[in-house]
Amino acid sequence: MKALHIAAYVLLFVGGLNWGYFGLTGGDNLIEMLLGNTLGNAVNYLYILIGAATLYVAVTHRKDCKICGGK
Repeated sequence: MKALHIAAYVLLFVGGLNWGYFGLTGGDNLIEMLLGNTLGNAVNYLYILIGAATLYVAVTHRKDCKICGGK
């Protein structure tokens, strides 16, 4: 479970950086710029993974967080 937790946070971090870059540059997509069109649908799968990671972190955050979990 620790590996899944770390992978989810890495994907969440990547997604957050992409959205921040998107906002700062007025619409440039960092992920598509780095991966380009050479990977075809891989970019879409990465977006799906980032979305799934966000849901995972949102659902498990209270249990994993030392501050919010109240442990």
